[in-house]
Amino acid sequence: MPSKPTPRFNPRGGDRRGRGQRQLPPRGSSSLWYVLALLVLLGLAQAYYLTPTGRSLPYSEFKTLLKDGQVTEVTIGDQVIRGTLKQEPHQFSTARVEDPKLTEALEAKGVKYNGEATNRWLPELLGWIVPLLFFLGIWGFFFRRMSGAEGGVMSFARSRAKIYADDEVKVRFTDVAGVDEAREELKEIVEFLKNPKKYTNLGGRIPKGVLLVGPPGTGKTLLARAVAGEAHVPFFSLSGSEFVEMFVGVGAARIRDLFQQAEAKAPCIVFIDELDALGKVRVQSPLGSHEEREQTLNQLLAEMDGFDSRKGVIIMGATNRPEVLDPALLRPGRFDRQVLVDKPDVKGREEILRIHAKGVKMADDVDLKVVAARTAGFAGADLANLVNEAALLAARNDKSAVGMQDFESAIDRLVAGIEKKRVMSMKEREIVAYHESGHAIVASVLPGLDPVHKISIVQRGFGALGYTMQLPLEDRYLMTRPELIDKITVRHLPQHAVNLTNSRLAL
Repeated sequence: MPSKPTPRFNPRGGDRRGRGQRQLPPRGSSSLWYVLALLVLLGLAQAYYLTPTGRSLPYSEFKTLLKDGQVTEVTIGDQVIRGTLKQEPHQFSTARVEDPKLTEALEAKGVKYNGEATNRWLPELLGWIVPLLFFLGIWGFFFRRMSGAEGGVMSFARSRAKIYADDEVKVRFTDVAGVDEAREELKEIVEFLKNPKKYTNLGGRIPKGVLLVGPPGTGKTLLARAVAGEAHVPFFSLSGSEFVEMFVGVGAARIRDLFQQAEAKAPCIVFIDELDALGKVRVQSPLGSHEEREQTLNQLLAEMDGFDSRKGVIIMGATNRPEVLDPALLRPGRFDRQVLVDKPDVKGREEILRIHAKGVKMADDVDLKVVAARTAGFAGADLANLVNEAALLAARNDKSAVGMQDFESAIDRLVAGIEKKRVMSMKEREIVAYHESGHAIVASVLPGLDPVHKISIVQRGFGALGYTMQLPLEDRYLMTRPELIDKITVRHLPQHAVNLTNSRLAL
């Protein structure tokens, strides 16, 4: 059964949603901009320092100008020769070539020349630092994005649990219906979290772990939240698949971090949904015995053995596949109490419908007892979906309130499928009517069967041209042999009547 979403609690203080506060950029983003600015400045300095000034000449043209007396002054460097010309442009530069007679030619033409000792450490330093800083900045940016801006590298080993403060969990036991037995079992956990001395003074020990077992949609997660809401303690919520990663050791580190956080906030409840994703039976793997999932499970077993339940940390798990769990996880001292959260009976379905119908405008003709009787086998999530479908159908038809007809249509849609708008001839309609009438007559004549509630020749679902629906008066868990034969008769005997009808219509 779904519940209203609650805001996430930030253990560092404040609500993650901000609540009107201005969202500040992460620290890593501002540091990245400083690094990029420094790289740009170093690149500009290197370009300015190494770029030759003036006109660039080939060495042969420089020698020609020197012979013609156009060169007035030169500065000979290790790699570049710079100088001044009589003509425009005055400044020039050329690559130095090994020429032993260059000084003689300069002296012969009366050209002033001097040498230049090039300081090579700055270009070499810039040539190493600029690419290094560039790649470090790019690597840091993408690695921070992958591992999370808040935690950096260590965020891989941090628990991904959503933490709700004790005043943020608004679910109570009054919001849970149809699972009275499970609710009574969990009230003892609430009493221990509220008054632990009542048990510890007598030497008692509360179970370390409680495993909620049941089909999907029966309200296992909602029950765990209701326990935290009734006890007014922090609530850690996460899925079993959040521990398993491709990197070996990450899941075990997250388990350790989870229990450290839980002990720091004790008393609290740690809820692991879909526990079978983490706690499957350990088998010999071709990859060896040290695979990631097995290490994570071993760490969970060790942590549950190591912590003291008197501190008030209750581990709750939920699964719909208890048969695949490792036996070491279910032994006393770990998940030593199993609570069955089964599908509700007719009374529980009515209570669940009343809870979900509180926020829906209902018409006077709605009878939730009839709706509960028609929804045998529905779980809490199915009933919530039924109320929502009925409200959508009423809104689609521009109604001011949800009526009984909307619930009937929603049940037909969920059970039999979407109504098909195919056009059938009168002859085909008559054949389908005879067929469904045969089901209804047999169901009405045979004793001990549920009364016929609805007959339809509207096409629904996969190939169903019509259907006859019986309304059970009560939930039944056992059937006798004659009752089973009667149900088979209702299902298959009318087919003979249909064959006879087809022969008659053919004549």
